[in-house]
Amino acid sequence: MAIDLVKAAKDGGIKYFLISYTDLFGAQRAKLVPAAAIGEMAKAGAGFAGFATWLDMSPADSDLFAVPDPDSLIQLPWKPEVGWLAADLWMDGKEVEHAPRNTLKRLVGKAAKQGYELKSGVECEFFLTTRDGTLISDDADTQEKPCYDQMALMRRYDVITEICDAMLGLGWRPYQNDHEDANGQFEMNWHYDTALLTADRHAFFKYMVKSIAEKHGLRATFMPKPFMNLTGSGCHAHVSLWKGKTNLFEDDKGELGVSALGYNFIGGLIHNAAAICALTNPTVNSYKRINAPRTLSGATWSPNSITYTGNNRTHMIRIPEGGRFEFRLGDGAANPYLLQAALLAAGLDGIAEKRDPGKRLDINMYTEGHKVRGAKLLPLNLLDALRAFEKSPILADAFGAEFVTAYSKLKHQEWNAYARHLTQWERDNTLDC
Repeated sequence: MAIDLVKAAKDGGIKYFLISYTDLFGAQRAKLVPAAAIGEMAKAGAGFAGFATWLDMSPADSDLFAVPDPDSLIQLPWKPEVGWLAADLWMDGKEVEHAPRNTLKRLVGKAAKQGYELKSGVECEFFLTTRDGTLISDDADTQEKPCYDQMALMRRYDVITEICDAMLGLGWRPYQNDHEDANGQFEMNWHYDTALLTADRHAFFKYMVKSIAEKHGLRATFMPKPFMNLTGSGCHAHVSLWKGKTNLFEDDKGELGVSALGYNFIGGLIHNAAAICALTNPTVNSYKRINAPRTLSGATWSPNSITYTGNNRTHMIRIPEGGRFEFRLGDGAANPYLLQAALLAAGLDGIAEKRDPGKRLDINMYTEGHKVRGAKLLPLNLLDALRAFEKSPILADAFGAEFVTAYSKLKHQEWNAYARHLTQWERDNTLDC
């Protein structure tokens, strides 16, 4: 039974609700609704002008209504008088097909009809910077190999523990926090769950981290590659497929403890990797991470090839133990809902077509990748990824024509805006040509 938001407001001392939705570019949009009005809003939704956000709409379109999901309610740990609600988008009495949360819910429903439930956990990496974002916030964080640096971690104790305490209070079961491979970079992990719940928590986590960082006079950024000489921010996903209480990827007799079905799912990701890259790595900046040269620490920690392996972090997919795998392609800019949707769409295709992922590679792809024959490389830029996405009949069928058209249209506009931009590199290298 869904949560009664009127009762929840009274019982929890909630004065206002943020009715929030995530648009195609991953930006979170919201209306702040007084608790006195939540009963009506829970039924009809909060009204928006869709064209004013990153959705494929025009000023002539009808009102957009964000209908909150009561079960997604989270009281802001740093401001408990406010309740956050993830919302589904409706227009003219119909669900908006290209809205990210709606899209994920459709794919979750498709999987459910086949008896499958995707469960995943995400590893969100982010930088804590100065308020203008130009420098890391800790000028003492200068080690060449700063990963797991205890001193740098503890200098940000107040920020990191406030976020972790919030997750503990929300029942997310966080289990570790660390300083990551780049100076000024951190990662926080919480327990895996169903795809939609993980996506909702992922969306809220990004908002929470940014809010708490601001409270401490800092800025948090999930930008994939904010500093060229430092490791970029990924968003690795740990993936398993379930039927009831049974993990369908687990097989003691399977190679590395993974079932044939699990390898078919991986095969789907291998087959569709270039196309889903437009979703898992959705910005111009994303490709400065996955095609980056050697960083200050000695490695990029991001894939550049469409390959899989065992417990080896130089490939796109890593199998660290039986029953699950780690998808290492996604980055900090990935839309929380579209990341999960991409995993489901590609994985279900792999199962339906019984796709073989090919031979596992256990080599270091950073140093020996050039020796591998036939290993495909990831797209070099957003335009290449978009073209692969648009050409994929598999994704067209999974996501629907409305979504593909809307996403491609807006992302091509972004690419064209970037292409029109004149950089200092161009002036430095071609002014005297």
